[in-house]
Amino acid sequence: MNESLRIVRLANFVAPASGGLRTALRELGKGFKAAGHAPVLIVPGEHHTDRETEQGRVITLPGPVLPGTGGYRVLADKRRVAALLEELGPDRLEVSDRTTLRWTGKWARRARVPAVMVSHETADGVLRTWGVPEGAARRTADALNVRTAHTYARVVCTTEFAEREFVRIGARNVVRAPLGVDLVQRHPALRDAGLRARHARGDEALLVTCTRLSVEKRPGTALDALEALLDRGRRAVLVVAGDGPLRPRLEQRARERGLPVTFLGHVSDRAVLGALQASADVCLAPGPAETFGLAALEAMACGTPVAVSTSSALPEVIGSAGAVAADHGEAFADAVERLLARPEAERREAARARAECFGWDTAVAAFLTAHDVPLPGRDRVPEGVA
Repeated sequence: MNESLRIVRLANFVAPASGGLRTALRELGKGFKAAGHAPVLIVPGEHHTDRETEQGRVITLPGPVLPGTGGYRVLADKRRVAALLEELGPDRLEVSDRTTLRWTGKWARRARVPAVMVSHETADGVLRTWGVPEGAARRTADALNVRTAHTYARVVCTTEFAEREFVRIGARNVVRAPLGVDLVQRHPALRDAGLRARHARGDEALLVTCTRLSVEKRPGTALDALEALLDRGRRAVLVVAGDGPLRPRLEQRARERGLPVTFLGHVSDRAVLGALQASADVCLAPGPAETFGLAALEAMACGTPVAVSTSSALPEVIGSAGAVAADHGEAFADAVERLLARPEAERREAARARAECFGWDTAVAAFLTAHDVPLPGRDRVPEGVA
């Protein structure tokens, strides 16, 4: 067996109501631990905590809430974080925040600890969703990415889409490592006729979106799509699973326009969320800056096809099992219509088959390889790592 290594992971923008990033951190930590290593996750929170979990040791340090983010906290006390890193003495460092935590790359160099930065969203994509013009967004992203690539030993990108902005600046230390989906906990058998009936009548299409309700996720596009479908005479309802700073505005819009939308807020019970995803006819993933899209992949594992933004990495992830749309409501309505036009059994089988290409075992192997720590018995780079 390989030598056991302490892999310390740092992440900001992780809250109790977080979705994809929280899931990725948990599953990768579980995989590192199962491979015989000692993962330690450091995240911000309201209070200091230190506990052993299924994903290894999780340490929470007090961190302030970022205004306007709906509860996200950050590790703002550099001195305290650095002292904790010194105390932990990591063999490897993995950072899931390319902005406020980029300083940890310099710490790792001084400490001679191999460090990787995980790119969870494209910098220029996020800037564009905040209203920055395309040219300025690209220039700013390039400058940020040059510094990131120079600071860390490696940059991990989960898709070719995410990798492009680093290829554009000539970075040569980029590796590709896909994320995954729990193919046991997310399965078509979770489909629940009673749950579906609570949200939609038999002649209505049940649309679901599972996303953080923040600007960069563009949740309003899901409401635009629903309104377009209703205008066309298509009977449909929308269920929104997720919370965030845009929720009051979206709820007000749904009320004013009489849209059949149910806002569930954050759904913490993974079984309940899986049943909702499995019971939907189509899931919507309108975020244009997504570099992987775990919620969309989970829906497909449940047998539900997904309509996704053409501006994101999701067309690469879903393949022919979903439908791609431009970033406006009419295009997403078109994508929903195309998916519903397929025979139900065919579209659900295709969604599940595509999801089965993305198990967490492959993801864990790829991330460990990015750390120069291959799994026992592996002497080659796993498929999907470039």
